[in-house]
Amino acid sequence: MDKAALRLTLFGLLFTCVNLAAEKKKIDIYSFHINCTVTGRYATTVITSRVANVLNKSQEVNFEVQIPKNAFISQFRMTIDGKTYDAIVKEKEEAQQEYSQAVSRGESAGLVSAVGRTLEEFKTSVTVAANSKVTFELTYEELLKRRLGKYKLLINAQPMQPVADFKIDIHIHESAGISLLEVKGGLNTKDLANAVTTTRAQEDAWVKFYPTRDQQKDCDDCTKNGLNGNLVIMYDVERVKQSGDFKVANGYFVHYFAPTDVQRIPKNVVFIIDQSGSMQGNKIEQTRMAMLRILSDLAKDDYFGLITFSSHIQAWKPELLKATAENVEEAKTFVKQIRSGGATDINGAVLNAVNMINQYTQEGSASILILLTDGDPTSGVTNPVTIQQNVKTAIGGKYPLYCLGFGFNVRFEFLEKMSLENNGAARRIYEDSDADLQLQGFYEEVAIPLLTNVQLNYQGVAKVTQTTFSQYYNGSEIVVAGYITDNSLESLTTEVIALSKSTKVVYNDSVLTDDFKNDGLEHGNYISRLWAFLTVKQLLAKTMLLKGQEKDNAKKEALDLSLKYKFVTPLTSMVVTKPQGDEVQVAVKPNEEKRHSSGRKQTSKDSTRMHLAASPDDMHYFKTPTRHHHGSRNKIASRRPIQHSFRKIPIFAPDYHDLFDAELGMRYQLPKTTQKPLATSPPWKSIRILKSSGNAQPICYDVPFALNVRLQQNDPTEFYMNGELEAMGGKGFKQIDISYKTNHQLRLSATKIDYSYGSESMTFSWDQELTHHETEHVSLVLRSNEMDITMGNMRIVILLHKEDGSVFLWPAVLQQPKDVSSSGILGEAEVSYEVILGLQTSILKLKEQVVKASWVTMKDYRLPAAPVIGCWLVPFEAVTQKTISDFAITQP
Repeated sequence: MDKAALRLTLFGLLFTCVNLAAEKKKIDIYSFHINCTVTGRYATTVITSRVANVLNKSQEVNFEVQIPKNAFISQFRMTIDGKTYDAIVKEKEEAQQEYSQAVSRGESAGLVSAVGRTLEEFKTSVTVAANSKVTFELTYEELLKRRLGKYKLLINAQPMQPVADFKIDIHIHESAGISLLEVKGGLNTKDLANAVTTTRAQEDAWVKFYPTRDQQKDCDDCTKNGLNGNLVIMYDVERVKQSGDFKVANGYFVHYFAPTDVQRIPKNVVFIIDQSGSMQGNKIEQTRMAMLRILSDLAKDDYFGLITFSSHIQAWKPELLKATAENVEEAKTFVKQIRSGGATDINGAVLNAVNMINQYTQEGSASILILLTDGDPTSGVTNPVTIQQNVKTAIGGKYPLYCLGFGFNVRFEFLEKMSLENNGAARRIYEDSDADLQLQGFYEEVAIPLLTNVQLNYQGVAKVTQTTFSQYYNGSEIVVAGYITDNSLESLTTEVIALSKSTKVVYNDSVLTDDFKNDGLEHGNYISRLWAFLTVKQLLAKTMLLKGQEKDNAKKEALDLSLKYKFVTPLTSMVVTKPQGDEVQVAVKPNEEKRHSSGRKQTSKDSTRMHLAASPDDMHYFKTPTRHHHGSRNKIASRRPIQHSFRKIPIFAPDYHDLFDAELGMRYQLPKTTQKPLATSPPWKSIRILKSSGNAQPICYDVPFALNVRLQQNDPTEFYMNGELEAMGGKGFKQIDISYKTNHQLRLSATKIDYSYGSESMTFSWDQELTHHETEHVSLVLRSNEMDITMGNMRIVILLHKEDGSVFLWPAVLQQPKDVSSSGILGEAEVSYEVILGLQTSILKLKEQVVKASWVTMKDYRLPAAPVIGCWLVPFEAVTQKTISDFAITQP
């Protein structure tokens, strides 16, 4: 073959490869939604992905998501060709036939595999017909655990391509009240941070994440292929009663116990550190680094000991010593000299540590053993069962043993059982650059004991989850759930008995069950699922410890609950079958021991395939030419405001008394009597606007009645939004008009949506199916009663509300440029304030002014559910620094 022919052949192969690669990308994830509801620490998350095959031939479409390891999948479905294929949760043995058939066809039977430290991957695929679509929907549930004073909700998003209709909606409801809310994670970085909006009320918090296509390529965990990262929500709740927070609904109860009125207990802690040959390198170096920090964090009244082991066991000192500055420094010198080498005598090391603590008994202290190892026992007693029995006998249930398994070569199931038998827990430490921080982080969780020998007692209940706890630590929480057996029970009585130092403490409480009956209407269903989730988790742990009939009984109970609540647990499998029954998928949940047996992430071949054809249209596509129009087309509305008559609304009643603030040198008039919160503004007078703030609570203000107002004006980006209020007695906006860069015009009313772009125009109906239109930096996504509008770096959602026979619009500003000033009633993104005097009627410092405010309740129409939340009502002029006439316009 001559050189020219060879070059032509190579070019042809390259061209073919490029074309094939391009064709492979002709899969459009046009909608990706994650909806999470957290009620009473119990989170239910639904991931919905809508995918279109835009090729003229069928091809395989993957659905791949990551969920927390602690969670149970409870539903999976695919909608194809108008038919929905629901997964069925079965006992593993019953699903064995489907499993065997899948394997015989060369397909893997496991859809779930471990990924990293905290996530599991659910992956499946389906063959989609040409120009057709498929909808995937996965639901998982989890009970959030409180660590270091915070609950952590982890949401992973990895569509791996920019998605036009992308949204994450999180709603947290805690009737005790939300005291703290933080949003972190890789998806809250760079330009993506602008896509996060939060709203807080007394008992509720909403987090919205609506990134544009461009933003989905710009974050710490993003690539040109789109998002691949986590959104982390950290929060905590108010703790009004030291006896705990009770919830009762539908015959079930849950008790959250986390007292804060007790002093820390001095602790006796022995660190048992593996220094065998397998710990060489980074492991031993990171262990030294972590121990040096941990020793620095010991309290002065703590007593501590250090034991290192390989085939030889060495104690820093033969007895526990007080954590004085001198002793800590000497211990650090010992730690710096730890070197790896030799075999692994776990039995001898732990028994030496037990003996060390048993020789030192201090009344009013809490004893803890912490074992760190990376391998199997290879010296001394090597039989795991014998070691477990020896350790259990030696400890005698007096204090907990925590086992930290370093890396993937450790026999984790052995450590887990040994911990559970001794009132502790096992934790895997991952061989990453931050392994030292993982070790230190675990220590911080048990660093401050507050109570020991905790016993929770209840009357008139049954099927109660664990009620005895060896120790309770600062920043944690004890959760107990159960079933109320006495239907005539008027009150639920609890007694918590524990030791605080050497003193017995008792918490008594009695709550009327009638007080919680209404909770079952909106939020109460979660309690029975929380109880089932917690019960299954604890029963699975018990099966590791029990034997014979007791073990069989615990396993059966866990299986029955898993099947009833459709949880995918180690005892169940999730099966999806075609109606013909000739193709199946089987999903199983890996346990901690098997997840990381190889130490590597499983490959894509570990997912099964289900070949089904899809053809329904559940989304409309509109394509508009991207040519520019430079005509003298009129704007939707005049930019110049004109004078408009309006009526100001007084905030307070006229009955005042004087108050002089010596520090500020100012005199205020405050009401003589406490006012009741206002529900909403009288509709014939004003429309009330809710404003997010940098504070825990939002502010709100009344917009004096004016028919047409400027809502948003951003001259540098040429974005303008005006609104026409409903007539007297209305609740919102009758019409909203938006213009962008002279040639984009959008008019929304309660009946339809008109959009024009140059010479092109189209009309949308609010009740039509999911629709997406995109052209020239403009994206319109119409979903159920929502029009999601992106124009340049502005992101607005217009919601259609139907309430008491009234239909009206309401705008929610999700994003606006922070470096460009905007005007209009909704122009300012966020307003912060300082509470100077906090009463039902208060004094706030707002924009360097001192203003009077009252605490009111109102509906937040920026959210689809329009929940009632509280806010500080302040004067209109105090927020806008203008009068209503500055925002009034002649026409919408």
